[in-house]
Amino acid sequence: MGLSRRMFTKEFKLAAVQRLERGSSIGEVARALEVNPNVLHRWRREIRQGPGNAFPGHGKQRWAEGRVAELERKIGQQALEIDFLKGCLQRIEEQRMLQALTGNPPSTKRSKKK
Repeated sequence: MGLSRRMFTKEFKLAAVQRLERGSSIGEVARALEVNPNVLHRWRREIRQGPGNAFPGHGKQRWAEGRVAELERKIGQQALEIDFLKGCLQRIEEQRMLQALTGNPPSTKRSKKK
């Protein structure tokens, strides 16, 4: 049986860091909130690095901007490929319709090998 990780809300983390900013010591806040002092150091660092981006989700890993850009490029490439293949399929269907209207069956001959 493994221990499950505790998850803290954004509000809880912000309140903990605010207590640190008001002058409480790391050890004091860690004991009061029953969290590891290293966790408090990390939370404070995250807020200092970017207050708007700190604690974005519910324990889920944040996507790096480079990874998001890479996935967006991949989606764009796939969209281009889909459009190309749709065009090919449309031309094939048009040829089949034309052959059906003119009564010419599709060619079953293979090209001669050299």
